[in-house]
Amino acid sequence: MHPRRQPAPRGLEQPWQALQEHADRIKDLHLRDLFTADEDRFARFSLKFEEILLDFSKNHITGETLDLLLDLAHQARLGDWIERMFRGERINNTENRAVLHVALRNRANTPIEVDGEDVMPGVNRVLEQMHDFTEAVRTGSWTGCTGRPVTDVVNIGIGGSDLGPHMVTTALRP
Repeated sequence: MHPRRQPAPRGLEQPWQALQEHADRIKDLHLRDLFTADEDRFARFSLKFEEILLDFSKNHITGETLDLLLDLAHQARLGDWIERMFRGERINNTENRAVLHVALRNRANTPIEVDGEDVMPGVNRVLEQMHDFTEAVRTGSWTGCTGRPVTDVVNIGIGGSDLGPHMVTTALRP
């Protein structure tokens, strides 16, 4: 097995293997050559929704790659899992809990129930607390132990994604 490869999820060995074999076949393709061979590559391998641009044209993918990924998603029943996530079902098996990323982005405030309880009031309370805190830092009304406004934040994380620290520094930017 390739040192960076993950084993196939149970029941998905065939589409997983097909993707791995495809990756081996295209790994030496140069992006420059992919763009030269397909003048519509950016249009074919990017999506735009409002102000969000997803550009995957600069990745080692082809039309076949997308077909194989879609087949994997279909066989994994990804659509069903997404619906279960939006319903607040406990699909995080390692922690036996719902994954509530969608609740944080639920600006329509549609109820999201977990174990029969709408989690949105609690989510909205936390979002309001975050707003109040960031406003206090921005305006200088939040002070440290010296009584002076906090002007710098040192973030010591546990590794993983940089998304959280990036969000915090963006939110606290004057």
